[in-house]
Amino acid sequence: MPLLPKKKVGIVACSGEEMPEGAVSRVAALQVLERLRPNDTVTICLPLFLAGGEGDRAFARFYPTVAIDGCEKRCAARATEMYSGKPAASIVVTDVVAGNGLGPIRGSRQLNEAGIQAADLVAQEVARLVDGLLGRTGREVAEVAVAEPEAGPEVPEDEEAAISLCSCGSGIPVQKVAVNGRVVTLIALPAIFEQFYQTGKRPGDGTTRELLEMTRIYNPIPSEEEAAYAEALAREYEKFCQKQEAG
Repeated sequence: MPLLPKKKVGIVACSGEEMPEGAVSRVAALQVLERLRPNDTVTICLPLFLAGGEGDRAFARFYPTVAIDGCEKRCAARATEMYSGKPAASIVVTDVVAGNGLGPIRGSRQLNEAGIQAADLVAQEVARLVDGLLGRTGREVAEVAVAEPEAGPEVPEDEEAAISLCSCGSGIPVQKVAVNGRVVTLIALPAIFEQFYQTGKRPGDGTTRELLEMTRIYNPIPSEEEAAYAEALAREYEKFCQKQEAG
């Protein structure tokens, strides 16, 4: 697999507006994102994730995620597993409430005291899980720098302009290429090219087939367009190799 920067943990929170436990999930997620571990976490929007948001789904395929669910339905955890991969960790608010003997949670917009306590407990547990997933503790967490994502152009004018980072801020490299007369963004392609080059694989039919299969792991490639994608990958990889050999 390509070597990709492992910087952050994605937080997927329940979006159940009709239940107070959903509000607890979102409040806890905000505490982690804004106060407890702002340098180590990014939010994954569950509605956008379900609707096909490729940036969020791509992040969850590469990086660990923590799902915060309001109830035993575990919508956030199940959606993450369905579209990207099983979350590294999952927390259910009703379990936290029961395990800590908190009173009934009320209020979908304004939480009562029990709801506020539950949000604090959930946030603290998520922060602990984030530290474990990233192997960081204490001051080490606070000193991690935040990487600023670069915005890629609408249409690549050259190879340099075509390469940027995923818009989700994850640090995942992406590259814009022309396929069948249109521009598509392929996730992880720069890292895939680098890995192939470093392992001695040079342009050719066999390498193109391998590139197609590796690229397919991270990107949807319609079966009817395989030949067009293969042609684009062969073209871009040959350009990549020429640039590397030119120094």
